[in-house]
Amino acid sequence: MTRFARLPVVLFWHMHQPQYRDALTGEYVLPWTYLHAMKDYTDMAAHLEAHPKARAVVNFTPVLIEQLQDLATRIADHLTCGDPLPDPLLALLGPAAVPHAPQERLELMRACLRAHRQHMIERFPAFHELAVLAESLATPEKACYASDQLIHDLAVWYHLAWLGETVRRSDRRVAVLSEQGRGYTPEQRRELLAIVGELVESVIPRFRRLAERGQCELTVSPYSHPIVPLLIDFNAVRESLPASRLPQHSRYPGGAERAAWHVSEAIRIFTDAFGFRPRGCWPSEGAVSKATLELLERSGFRWAASSSNVLRASLIASGIEANDHPGVYNRPYHLPDGRLACFFREDRLSDLVGFTYATWHGDHAAQNLVHELTELARAYSGSRDHVVLIALDGENAWEHYPFNGYYFLRALYESLADHPLLELTTPSELLARGIESQPLPKVVAGSWVHGTLATWMGDPAKNAGWDLLCEAKLAYDRVIAEGRLDPQEQRAAERQLALCESSDWFWWFGDYNPEDAVRQFDGLYRRQLTTLYRMLKLEPPQSLSQPISVGHGAPEHGGVMRRAHAG
Repeated sequence: MTRFARLPVVLFWHMHQPQYRDALTGEYVLPWTYLHAMKDYTDMAAHLEAHPKARAVVNFTPVLIEQLQDLATRIADHLTCGDPLPDPLLALLGPAAVPHAPQERLELMRACLRAHRQHMIERFPAFHELAVLAESLATPEKACYASDQLIHDLAVWYHLAWLGETVRRSDRRVAVLSEQGRGYTPEQRRELLAIVGELVESVIPRFRRLAERGQCELTVSPYSHPIVPLLIDFNAVRESLPASRLPQHSRYPGGAERAAWHVSEAIRIFTDAFGFRPRGCWPSEGAVSKATLELLERSGFRWAASSSNVLRASLIASGIEANDHPGVYNRPYHLPDGRLACFFREDRLSDLVGFTYATWHGDHAAQNLVHELTELARAYSGSRDHVVLIALDGENAWEHYPFNGYYFLRALYESLADHPLLELTTPSELLARGIESQPLPKVVAGSWVHGTLATWMGDPAKNAGWDLLCEAKLAYDRVIAEGRLDPQEQRAAERQLALCESSDWFWWFGDYNPEDAVRQFDGLYRRQLTTLYRMLKLEPPQSLSQPISVGHGAPEHGGVMRRAHAG
């Protein structure tokens, strides 16, 4: 049996954004995909490149891969051929005139202020001054007094603020633009647009090179990030919370087949993008069930990952007293009749990175995390099968850190790359070296969020969203069965259905999210469903013209469950 001289540590960064592109217009409704590309995906690659001895796992959702490829192509087409830019904020860096309508001008100014106040606006005095001026014009009546130059300067600073810290410190073009402060010319805006295009286009090739030199294991999630256990069986939500309310529909029609489609399509898109087949899978939101793990094994994956909250409930259901045997955590498991290894996220340490360390000095935070890991290394000294998995978003946490987490990530990689008790590695390498997984008699369906599936089902608004999806799926099945669509139309409708099945829509419904976020994602979800009906050549039902959250418990104001997680 293999005995590891140092405790294996896996840093797992999950990259995901839902589909923001309108399938009918081709326009992007929200800018988050390209903004996170130029800030977070770029920085995460750069930190690994700067520390050749470091290792990590990076997970890409296929719907993110597709958006990165599309955005890179369309920015390049604009720069070379003058084609329209696909996003209204990006368009402010192009030659198009600023809209004259006061409400449109107001919306653009508001959009250019959607950034962390302290770390991304107040950090830059010139941006802060522009932001204060824009806020003084924050009504349609006053917005007409905002000059085109003010709006263009806001757009330049918005994109400068969203640049990765490693870019800010290495690209002289960025330094020159930042030093100017305001009064940017069309030529300077075009230069910044070119920088954005370069960064978006570089994401996939950079991570592919990191994988090819063995520094990074790349993995994938099901195609549009659906909650696979719920696609397969709505009753999965009751395995952890027996009193959960279900949608009016008792099941998602053809859900098992849809889950299999999401997995196979994910493998295809990932392989096309990176040139090899993924060995590991992060099921969306770390949501697993017995049927989900069986599906992943049938699909050819060697390993998957979830949350220790899920493991805890599963150990209890299996009659294993976890409190009396702490060594049952931080080790891989498999189904009794399966071979797929399932690793479980160390939730406490992962949440320190996602939610706590942002308020610490970066060096001190890294030292604390290394100390915590060292204590585990001593506790597991001589172990044959322990491994600590730290997993969270590789994007949403960092805007809450000073300097986009630059000092924390730099210190963390430096500390772990040559640590005498800790070894940065990947699950596939551990399996190749003979780490042994243990049988887990029962798996209780759950996710990284509290070990349950309640974030996506049970709340009245969430259930109403599922019922709308079920009705759309039944309409889809009828149209396909009757042969109303040609093969190309059918493929387009199938992909649009997949976008409607994403977990993101259901996440945002509920009484713990603020009104603005609920309204945005409520509208996006209904827009995706409306597009599906139109692709099916059907009239969308009247219910899609009404907000789902109205009357279903969404508050006017409330705290947001920040997605600095393993989603």
